[in-house]
Amino acid sequence: MDSVPGKSGASPLPAAARSSLPRGHGGGLGWGPAPSAQDPTDIHAGDWVDRWLPRWAEPYARLARLDRPIGTWLLLFPGWWGIALAGPRWPDPVLLALFALGAVVMRGAGCTLNDIADRDYDGQVARTRLRPIPSGRVSVRQAVIFMVAQLAIGAAILVSLNRASLLLGVAVLALIGTYPYMKRITYWPQLFLGFNFNWGVLIGWTAVTGSLAWPPVLLYLGGICWTLGYDTIYAHQDKEDDARIGVKSSALALGERTRPFLFLFYGAAITLWTASGIAAGLNAIFLIAFALAAAQLARQAARVDIGDPIDCLAKFHSNRIVGWFILAGIIAGHLV
Repeated sequence: MDSVPGKSGASPLPAAARSSLPRGHGGGLGWGPAPSAQDPTDIHAGDWVDRWLPRWAEPYARLARLDRPIGTWLLLFPGWWGIALAGPRWPDPVLLALFALGAVVMRGAGCTLNDIADRDYDGQVARTRLRPIPSGRVSVRQAVIFMVAQLAIGAAILVSLNRASLLLGVAVLALIGTYPYMKRITYWPQLFLGFNFNWGVLIGWTAVTGSLAWPPVLLYLGGICWTLGYDTIYAHQDKEDDARIGVKSSALALGERTRPFLFLFYGAAITLWTASGIAAGLNAIFLIAFALAAAQLARQAARVDIGDPIDCLAKFHSNRIVGWFILAGIIAGHLV
């Protein structure tokens, strides 16, 4: 997931300078200045992508955000929740595996589209200026081909599901295609990210049952509120650059009022998720796991330092714990 506005640009270094630097120099890119506290980037020096992948594959792995799997988890959990909520006991392991692969390729395709759409902005923001397209290591044409290849894998997974899931999968393409441009026209692109990232709830439920019902709809709405919270925290990393270059986010809209709105978003998420569990007939044991998720969300809202990008990123990453708590609660609610 990459909800942040991107930003152009020309490569920070000319091609000759890039080619003269050894691999591993500068943020794990193989070229360019190393990131520092004064000049942060979201590329990490010496990570597994830098160490283990062939040189030609490294920029594509970063386009797909394989080096930062938190976005894949946040896309995957709603799909797994939908599967688990619909199942009578243990969720189908084959479906879980298919959705995991689907989350990897669809998150990668979405991030690639985001970088293509934001190529005229990414070079102007410290955190994104060394990404593959603004740095000149991947052309727009190459990025489009890579995106289509990822979408083809996603389509192959989708057609293996039933008709209802297939139709829902086709319907979400409109949301995926328009999301990267929302930051140009609204201060609430995080809402549109929520529409996208939680759609898997509906597909997961219909993959098991063949039709929609109120429990997945309530779970989906709760997921949107959850995304509004965690992606507002994420957006605070770039608020100064975003304001400077003229793109919008909920972080800019809320500013110092962010904390009470986080409690509002997260409170609505827990309420809707709980209503979903009750509507699905889960045993009351699910409330224990949901209460743990609520505590984690409350801790985020109470302790996040919106002026510290490092803390914002840490709080954002902690939402993986929330995803596991909700999944565990749904499964336990069926078994106990």
